[in-house]
Amino acid sequence: MTLEQLRIFIEVAEREHLTRASEVLHLTPSAVSSAIRNLEERYGAMLFNRIGRRIELTGEGRLFLDEARATLARARTAERMLSELGGGKRGILAIHASQTIASYWLPPYLAQFHASHPLIDVRLTLGNTESVTEATQEGLADVGLVEGAVQAPSLTLSKVGADRLIVVTRPDHQWRNAGRLTWDDLFGAQWILREHGSGTRSVFEDAMRAAGYDPLRLDVALELPSNEAICSAVRSGNYATAISELVAAPHLAARTLVKADFSLPQRQFLMLLHNERYRTRALQSFTDMLLNES
Repeated sequence: MTLEQLRIFIEVAEREHLTRASEVLHLTPSAVSSAIRNLEERYGAMLFNRIGRRIELTGEGRLFLDEARATLARARTAERMLSELGGGKRGILAIHASQTIASYWLPPYLAQFHASHPLIDVRLTLGNTESVTEATQEGLADVGLVEGAVQAPSLTLSKVGADRLIVVTRPDHQWRNAGRLTWDDLFGAQWILREHGSGTRSVFEDAMRAAGYDPLRLDVALELPSNEAICSAVRSGNYATAISELVAAPHLAARTLVKADFSLPQRQFLMLLHNERYRTRALQSFTDMLLNES
């Protein structure tokens, strides 16, 4: 069994789709299919069910997925340690970040880091708070950056920044002359929100609960997986959303969206590091930079 076979298996297992996995891996679907078939035939284990043109993990496949992820994470750690032995000038830094951070807050820091560490291969993966936390716990990410609440005893959490959620609508929304809104007013509108697991969604719903309201009462017309998709959808109709002020800023400046008169709490940007995994010099330099700027 090779590390490449493990990598192929993990990508297929996470997507349960050969073509999508092959696109991520930059391989042909036939090469991906052949690698999976060779694994199954060599070890006599059925990892996927083939149902028509679909595939899905078997019970054995799900068990093996955890082991495959752990093995690949250990191999990446070994690769990074060898890079360190070469003097620390070369190496890999795997960063997983939630969308708002990755798109609107992090890029200047990445540029700053590259200027001082030009030979470090920085690999940024976008996700939501839930997926970034998972990746950091499993060793797929050297460092995670999220906006939502995190409960993970295996991780160290440090504040590195902050922003504020605001409620926005398009200019001709029903609230255009409403003045200051209350939580009760919010339940009279239709909403477009990020998916469950995103920091934006969890902070908004936590604020609602803290005020004594049940988020299930909210009339959610759509759940969308990206900030830009949400802004575009809100511009199209009589909808409201709760979104980062950083994300909304260009739309507010262009007057395609307007800020409703409603106050939501500030939220923290958190850096996640595993308590026990090896920290390379590149990782230490990157985290020191973020902490010094916070």
